[in-house]
Amino acid sequence: MRAPRLSRPSRPEAEDPVRTTPHRSPSDREERRADAPLRDAELAAAFDRAAASYDRLVAANPGYHSHLRRSARRLRLPDGGAGLRVLDLGCGTGASTAALLRAAPHAEIIAVDASAGMLERAAAKRWPPNVRFVHAPVERLADAGVHGPFDAAFAAYLLRNVADPDGVLAAIHALLGPPLGRLAVHEYTLSGSPLHRAVWTAVCRGIIVPAGSLTGDAALYRHLRRSVAEFDTVGELRERLAAAGFRDVRALPVSGWQTGIVHTVVGRR
Repeated sequence: MRAPRLSRPSRPEAEDPVRTTPHRSPSDREERRADAPLRDAELAAAFDRAAASYDRLVAANPGYHSHLRRSARRLRLPDGGAGLRVLDLGCGTGASTAALLRAAPHAEIIAVDASAGMLERAAAKRWPPNVRFVHAPVERLADAGVHGPFDAAFAAYLLRNVADPDGVLAAIHALLGPPLGRLAVHEYTLSGSPLHRAVWTAVCRGIIVPAGSLTGDAALYRHLRRSVAEFDTVGELRERLAAAGFRDVRALPVSGWQTGIVHTVVGRR
């Protein structure tokens, strides 16, 4: 077992974020609502800052790891993944990667994330040689040397965090190939029931945001609350996958307090 080498994309000078991101004055930043969802580089930076405490916080969430493992199993990868290539999109500190490895211990797993801080935490853990980590946003995988086809993709807590979920789904669709071409999206996506929305709001206000504040990461966990509230319901997410060209799309629940709040949406190319 070894800590795998972390691959990083090369950046063309014209796309250097330091050169292309406009300057924001303190007054501009203050005008933005404190709980508005974060996007792109701003969100990656928030995850960078939260990386050191992230594993401890999610470990306190009942069912977090078992639900990821269940969603990974729902890919139904045969033969322990032998001979398969699997893409872990938005791998964070490696919880989704570990779930995939449990479901498909013999697959080649390429795990990618846009947050350097989260990815460094993931890569520092012990992994077998068939797991590799790549620092790149999903939209720029080719720039980082990640090319298809892949037999399956796992996207955990990813789509509501990207600026263009339809573009990301189109990119995933293009990366998947026959004969499997399977996708599992594991996501906070509300059922549409007022009860489940009320439970989510109460848990965030009473537990998640206060816990994040203790670690100095309140902005990230306010983003979590707001991004879930503003993202697709599970029915809308199912329709989004179908519109992106995925077939046999189904939505499956999880257990515990996350029932009606977290779902697995599966489909195939």
